[in-house]
Amino acid sequence: MKRVIMDVDTGIDDALAICYAARSKSLEILGITTCFGNVSVEEATRNTLNVLDYLELDVPVAQGAGKPIFRHPIKEKASIVHGEDGLGNIHLPDPIKKPVEQHACQFIIEQVKKYPNEVSLIFVGPLTNLALTIMQEPEIVRLVDRVYIMGGAVTVPGNTTMAAEANIYADPEAAEYVFQSGIPITLIGLDVTMKTLLSLEEVEKWKRKNTRLSRFLADITEFYIGFYTNNHAGLKGCGLHDPLAVGVVIDPTFVETKALHVQVDLEGTHTFARTIADFRESSKAKPNVDVCLHVDADRFLKHFLKNIC
Repeated sequence: MKRVIMDVDTGIDDALAICYAARSKSLEILGITTCFGNVSVEEATRNTLNVLDYLELDVPVAQGAGKPIFRHPIKEKASIVHGEDGLGNIHLPDPIKKPVEQHACQFIIEQVKKYPNEVSLIFVGPLTNLALTIMQEPEIVRLVDRVYIMGGAVTVPGNTTMAAEANIYADPEAAEYVFQSGIPITLIGLDVTMKTLLSLEEVEKWKRKNTRLSRFLADITEFYIGFYTNNHAGLKGCGLHDPLAVGVVIDPTFVETKALHVQVDLEGTHTFARTIADFRESSKAKPNVDVCLHVDADRFLKHFLKNIC
């Protein structure tokens, strides 16, 4: 089994990703760290603990950054996508369990040092916690197995602006710092995640299973699909953004990658927070990111549905 730590800003697809990882027989979740993004960091922590309650899973949750490293927040909560509470407006009560006392960064450092070169990090929100972790303990760059990041839009338009993907846009300086840190990265961006569509018909099957977990997942995912179908003409499902990042850890052959030099635009007027890759054959820039450019969407979706609930 692969040891992993997940870093989440728990909205709906984060919840799906946590469930997918937890029910996979290939991953051992050492813990989950939380960040601002889809919701506030406090709401992300609450939602994560509630998801774990539905899974009947006891893993530590460590709360992390509540704002970008160097700037005032520039991205609002994604209420229209995930609901005001981040979980489709189902308004769950406060969870019984509490987060651990450690900050997310200290938790990551402790676990990676405990299992050197054995821990993969799955980041499906802004990269603030990862940047802060590397700043505090630069040795982490050489001690992790790999970082899997759901973020960016290298060859396709953004989803927050015409150029920028939401997780990168939320803290672009953190993303740029991480990309240039030397840590091994696989980037799972909109280039591939928007090709992994979950249909309402599949979600209705979860309801018919009629378990506590399947009803919960169906309720929140119906809200998520509603956003996609109402705002994307002709789309008949929701993108499985965060679950695909988990899927790539489980089975890297779900995707095809290309090693590229990637930077985040921190100055552009119309391209601010865009993930820009150097595709030039003559480029002397050293590749720093394995960018996912193709996905076997059907095979991934079958695996996801088999394991989710």
